[in-house]
Amino acid sequence: MFVGAPIIYGIIAFVLLYVQAVSFNTVVNNQRMLQRPNYLTGMSYLLITSLFAEWFSLSAALVVNTALIWVWSKLCSLHNNTAAKSTLYNIGLVVGLATFFYYPAITFSFLFIVGLAITRPFRLNEWLIGLVGLATAFYFFGAWLFLTGQWNTFIKPHVVLSVPRFFETKWASAALILVLITMLLGLFFIQSNMRRQIVQVRKSWQLVYLYLVVAALVPFLNGTNSFSSWILAAVPASLIVASAFFYPDKKWFPLVIHWGMVAISVAIAYFVR
Repeated sequence: MFVGAPIIYGIIAFVLLYVQAVSFNTVVNNQRMLQRPNYLTGMSYLLITSLFAEWFSLSAALVVNTALIWVWSKLCSLHNNTAAKSTLYNIGLVVGLATFFYYPAITFSFLFIVGLAITRPFRLNEWLIGLVGLATAFYFFGAWLFLTGQWNTFIKPHVVLSVPRFFETKWASAALILVLITMLLGLFFIQSNMRRQIVQVRKSWQLVYLYLVVAALVPFLNGTNSFSSWILAAVPASLIVASAFFYPDKKWFPLVIHWGMVAISVAIAYFVR
């Protein structure tokens, strides 16, 4: 598909990144994760993903990011959801479907289960409905294999534990260091302002941290050395980076970090071969 026009893949990747940035920024504003609505989260996501060539290229992990943003947004809204059972089923179903596009995304079932424990009191029927939703995609796929006589030809995917290696340029290494420093700064400001947040916003921040941890585990279970798997962590990381831009009273420091990232992204896009 599009063999003669590879630019189409670049356009699709850009559209996905833009849609993900806008949707995630909207959810963050609706959940009042920061003290007032802004566009820093979406800007941070686009900025971070422009720092690594694998992150602004079309990949299965990039496609799955759209579904995972939706899953996170629904988990954050469970506390006041009057139709929680249908929402839980849909969340489980989306996580299950995401694994067909990118099998390591199965680890986000952990985000679903723990997120449910964080946002809602334990109700056995809700947990069962969520697990049924998670199993639905696998059930219908297995039924299709059985009915079409392809059960014996199916090769079961397996998880491979491995330590990913960072095969990137010096520019990308500098970008990674700058992002990590900015995230540490963002975490400091988040924790400093956590007491000012209402209980539900604190739970949403817990889901962000959980999202980041689960996404960071995926490359260790992927069995490949491709850096594209790490884009799953770019979503929660962008909110933490946005906090580093939002909270400081002296704005010159965030400006230096911002334009430093912009300079590196330009260098990677136009000068690195």
